[in-house]
Amino acid sequence: MNGVILVITTYILIAIALCVIVLILMKKNKNKKFKLTIEELDKEKNIIESTPVLLELAKVETIIKNDKMEEKYKQWQDRFESIKENQLSQVNDLIIDLDMFIDNKDYEQYQKKLAHVEIELAKSKTMMDTLLAEIKEINSSEEKYRSIIIKLKTKYRELNDKFSNNKEEYEDVAEIIELQFENIERRFQDFEEYMEKNEYGEVVHIVKAIDNMVDHMSIVIAEVPDLVLLAKKLIPKRIEQITETYQDMISKEYPIGYMNIEYNVEEALKNVNSIIDRIKVLNLEDCMFELRTMLEYLDSMFNEFEKEKNARKEYEEESIIFDKKLEKINNIVSDIYSQLDEIKNMYDLTDEDLQIIDEVNNRLKGINKDYKKSVKRLSKKEISYSKLVKELENLTLLLASVDDDLDSSLKSLGTMYEDEVRAREQLDEIQELLNQSKIRIRGYKLPIIGNEYFVQLTEANEAILEIIKELEKKPISIKVLNTRVDTARDLVLKLYNTTHEMIKTARLVEDAIIYGNRFRKDNHEIDQGLSKAEVLFYKGNYKKALEVSFDTLDTFDPGIKVRLVHSYENEK
Repeated sequence: MNGVILVITTYILIAIALCVIVLILMKKNKNKKFKLTIEELDKEKNIIESTPVLLELAKVETIIKNDKMEEKYKQWQDRFESIKENQLSQVNDLIIDLDMFIDNKDYEQYQKKLAHVEIELAKSKTMMDTLLAEIKEINSSEEKYRSIIIKLKTKYRELNDKFSNNKEEYEDVAEIIELQFENIERRFQDFEEYMEKNEYGEVVHIVKAIDNMVDHMSIVIAEVPDLVLLAKKLIPKRIEQITETYQDMISKEYPIGYMNIEYNVEEALKNVNSIIDRIKVLNLEDCMFELRTMLEYLDSMFNEFEKEKNARKEYEEESIIFDKKLEKINNIVSDIYSQLDEIKNMYDLTDEDLQIIDEVNNRLKGINKDYKKSVKRLSKKEISYSKLVKELENLTLLLASVDDDLDSSLKSLGTMYEDEVRAREQLDEIQELLNQSKIRIRGYKLPIIGNEYFVQLTEANEAILEIIKELEKKPISIKVLNTRVDTARDLVLKLYNTTHEMIKTARLVEDAIIYGNRFRKDNHEIDQGLSKAEVLFYKGNYKKALEVSFDTLDTFDPGIKVRLVHSYENEK
């Protein structure tokens, strides 16, 4: 029993001894770790102390040539001494305290002070690095600013050469530009003077000023010739042309007062003069945009002039047709009313038949009233031809509707006489429409007229001859006559539409080719495509020519097709 107790006691003592040894080793390792941390902090402090501030200060000392630089030099010395004697000395004391805490095994206090030491070390490093950067900035200023100035001088000389070689393009702005070049030259001299004195605080402002002046001058040299051309030649010439065209159109009694040409021209001249004044002081901001916008506006005035000229021509042509048609329908309605009592006695007319005639008459009165009003407004120059054409188009549509309803009412009367009159009138209209088709096809001077046109023309002529034959027959078969008239009208309308579509297609081909001509020299694909379109055009294949020209331009200007079609429709 005693032996067992002895063994157990021995094991317990050994275990305790081992625990004690482990604790001692752990404490030693812990102390070693803390010691290593302190060594690292001390090493970092020494690195900060060894920052080559004194070496850079020695370089500064060799370039001191003025009181400002000397004062700056002393300030840097004082800051270096302050960091070294105060900040780093304090850090050194804190590191020693850390070592003492480990020796006293005061680990809790050690942990608290460690963070403080790290913060102060970081602060010291920042202060020393900042100081070193400031000193290096001065020491490298000579090389840095010299390099910048060399580049600026090169750019300056290139701009000056470009200006000198094209001086005539700048006209009276040239003197101002020369003065600005002289200002830049003086700034280069200022740079040399301040560099000689090592006054780098001033040098940095001079370099920035030169950089800004050279950048501005590069814009001036590039833009002023175009601005002068626009402001002193193109736009004044355009204004002169607009004024001449305006006076000519006024003398020809065009109602274009709505365009306010005189006021707009005066305002344009004011704006141009204002922009010229800005150009003369080299203030070019938005000048190009404003001048180009003005030129586009002036061009739009020419478009309005052309629009009015075309509208007048169209109105004069269409009003003759409208007058004739209106007169014919007025006469027909008048004849119907003059014979209405006789017709009532001869035929069993319903109230509905009479109501239709009254409605047609009332609508016709409204058309006559509106047309006279439009003519009166034109005589007083209260409406432009472009608006008048639109009104005439609306009246034409209304008159066509009245004509259709009148036809229906005449049919409902069922009299041979009215049917015959209607047939003769429609014959005149059909012949007139056929004539218009011939006039239009001859007037446009197409290079080739396709077989389709001549086939339709032959059919239309034959159909008209059939109407004449039926009218010459005695007795007249109204059913056959109406059929002949309908057939002829359809064929003539078909011919008219074919003529219109052929001319429209040819016109659009020409517009597309004219538009694309400006790009042909610079773009082989456009030149090749338009050449193909021209060949097709002169062969009379207008639809294919239009397709080729639009496809060619679409690759370069995707919206051209819509714009050309829209322009053509507006001109109509």
